[in-house]
Amino acid sequence: MKLHIGIDPGLSGGIAFIPDNGTPWAHKMPETDKDLMELFRDSINIATPKALIELVHSSPQMGVKSAFTFGEGYGRLQMALTALGIPYERIRPAAWQKAIGCLTKGDKNVSKRKAQELFPDLKITHAIADALLIAEYNRRTAK
Repeated sequence: MKLHIGIDPGLSGGIAFIPDNGTPWAHKMPETDKDLMELFRDSINIATPKALIELVHSSPQMGVKSAFTFGEGYGRLQMALTALGIPYERIRPAAWQKAIGCLTKGDKNVSKRKAQELFPDLKITHAIADALLIAEYNRRTAK
């Protein structure tokens, strides 16, 4: 069985998991390195994982401190995946949004509505909506 992981990086992002046979689940971004490692480690015990992490970068609107914090968090995610042997790829927002049918143009409400449509049994928040949609894209495109 495969486990499809979707990651929306950033402090307000989340991580979602969709097993081939089972109920999807998602978490807002863990605050500590320990919590991040435990979340991945506990989740990958059930299936063979593959992760997609949204390819993002700092923006001109960010201050120096927030851009550094954002980059540090992105690196932390990549290191956790690497340390646990979870293969991952980066995906541009436009690619997964087009394939899922929810071009957001920066409006988180668009992705939240789409996630509610695809996962009606889950309580969808802004923190986990994109992660769920990235995980769904991962599932749909799995080889």
